[in-house]
Amino acid sequence: MMKLPHLIILFQCACLSLLSSASHATTEPWNLVSWQPAFDYTGQAQALQYHPLETASQPWQLCVTYPHLKDPYWLSVNYGMVAEAKRLGIGMTVLEAGGYPQLTTQIEQLQHCTQRNSDAIIVGTVSFNGLSPSIRKIAQTTPVIAAVNDIEDIGISAKAGVSWYSMGLKVGQYLTQRHQNSTNKVRIAWFPGPKESGWVSFIDDGFRTAIANTNIDIVAVKWGDTGKEIQRNLVQEVLEQSTGIDYIVGTALTADAAVSELLNRGLRGDIEIISTYFTHNVFRGIKRGHILAAPTDAPVLQGKIAIDQAVRILEGKLTHAHLSPSIVMIGQHNVGNYDISNSLAPASFWPTFEVKSTLTPTD
Repeated sequence: MMKLPHLIILFQCACLSLLSSASHATTEPWNLVSWQPAFDYTGQAQALQYHPLETASQPWQLCVTYPHLKDPYWLSVNYGMVAEAKRLGIGMTVLEAGGYPQLTTQIEQLQHCTQRNSDAIIVGTVSFNGLSPSIRKIAQTTPVIAAVNDIEDIGISAKAGVSWYSMGLKVGQYLTQRHQNSTNKVRIAWFPGPKESGWVSFIDDGFRTAIANTNIDIVAVKWGDTGKEIQRNLVQEVLEQSTGIDYIVGTALTADAAVSELLNRGLRGDIEIISTYFTHNVFRGIKRGHILAAPTDAPVLQGKIAIDQAVRILEGKLTHAHLSPSIVMIGQHNVGNYDISNSLAPASFWPTFEVKSTLTPTD
């Protein structure tokens, strides 16, 4: 029989071995796309397995500004950023501008971020080039990372974002394939989103490119901020002014509002709904058969990518300046088996505006 001291020694060795294995464990790689040259969606897109950092070397403090948090899409971005900041042990402060018309507010928030002596700033912009003068100045002392929404690349050190042109293209291709064997005219009410934002013009271009020279006609266009009440009012206007519409195609908030509006007017089944991006309500709508389809650009993962890029820049470890998830079209054929963890925040998650660092400063 083995003596007790020997058992204790073996137990201690086993524990040390487990701790050592845990300390060297690696996180799962992310399946991403790297853009070359960076920030140019007309360049080459290369698929790669990307290994995120295991931890940060310092208790870096990031400052983040979003267009808003009234859209579940940005809640999912927020969740991804919070989860990754906590995993790496860094601190983060989150600000939100209140909507796409609030360019002045977001400029002020950038100034606030610099006044807080933030180590890096992440921007989900309300405008493609409205922040450029501010970012050009800030970038002289503080790295700026673009997240999700497209932005002029002046002063940008890295970007986590998909091609919104491709998002619109995916939606248009879905429609054209759905009607490729028909010669009947297909009438679309089109709700691209807020005209002044940094993504809507691209999604509009992509959608129009896909349906050009087909039997699909846009018979009504309504621009507007991605608030549910705003989109509901726009849907109501179209339904009262137009007849013979076959599809309502637009933002996730448009799709969400359209589900109830069509039900109230007894039009469910007469008009189909397609969303240009993927949220919790769109997911439920597709599962229940109320919404046909939507592309997902994995906003949770985009949030994580932006945090990883910010820390890599601060630590001199940046390897890919422009990364994005792959775009996947979600519809009735795959909604039941698609892993939504990179696309949607958990139902229990609430907007989080502050993450405290858990690391100890080093010299």
